Amino acid sequence: MSPNASAQFDPILVADVGGTNARFALITAFNEQTNQFIIEHINIFPSANFGSLESALEQYLLTVPHIAPKRACLAVAGPIKAGQVHLTNLGWHFSVSEFKTHFDLQQLEVINDFAAFAYAAPYLDPKQNVIVKSGQADDNANIGVIGPGTGFGAACLVRTSQSTAVLSSEGGHISLAPVNELDTLLLNELRKDHPHVSIETVFSGPGITHLYKAMSAVKGVTAKNLDAAQISSLANSGECDVCDATLNQFCDWIGSVAGDLAVVYGALGGLFIGGGILPRMQARLLESRFVERFSQKGIMSQYAGQIPVTLVTQDNIPLIGAAACLHNS
Repeated sequence: MSPNASAQFDPILVADVGGTNARFALITAFNEQTNQFIIEHINIFPSANFGSLESALEQYLLTVPHIAPKRACLAVAGPIKAGQVHLTNLGWHFSVSEFKTHFDLQQLEVINDFAAFAYAAPYLDPKQNVIVKSGQADDNANIGVIGPGTGFGAACLVRTSQSTAVLSSEGGHISLAPVNELDTLLLNELRKDHPHVSIETVFSGPGITHLYKAMSAVKGVTAKNLDAAQISSLANSGECDVCDATLNQFCDWIGSVAGDLAVVYGALGGLFIGGGILPRMQARLLESRFVERFSQKGIMSQYAGQIPVTLVTQDNIPLIGAAACLHNS
């Protein structure tokens, strides 16, 4: 153990459970100097190989027979209601209290993947991530996290001098606001296919396709039947001007969305962007009008202008967040 790690640290069992894989690890220490959790014994199991989360965890525990964790936190890509967890894509379901008893745990928390992202935010390694917008982070203020991926997730780490808590939200289903003339033209086209144009309607994997169709209509071009990966490929190769314009607009407009949510959350501690899409558009994002549009908030422009924005590219965010959830409790 490093000299700066906590001398007394009961290991924390952490998990990141998604539709494809269940990833387990043990947090064996916390390094106070670097503000980092020590993650060991990471093991990934294909979810399809198991009939339940219990059976996957039993398999994992066989790989670490020398450690019997008494506290655990599971980050899951699914809803948690009244102590019941449903992992829709897998058909897995479990009761939190029965799970706790089954594995003889003294402490068990189950959180969703975006709550985990929010809990993880103060423990991220600046060297592994990308500054999109510089600013002055207030170490005691709220932190916002957002992420366009399969859908659009948003959450807030609420911080006071005494405590922290995560505010989960359905921020992806807020109505998408147009800011300039092009946004308005695109929104009018999007409304023809989507009675409610939410943030997620555009800022998600399927959303890139929706935006491409709207951009084609605005430019008077017949849209082809393209998915997000094809749009990105044609944009990056220079073969399709509409695809290129679509991705540029995606990066510009999400600046306004990120600024909206930062103001809503009072995220003077910073805004962090995760999800699977923008890390693959890093150069385009940094060249876009994201920063300009983030801060265009009328009388709140100075307020938004001081908020730093980070694109999170480091690994194991849900595992770090699961550890932080228990470490802070």
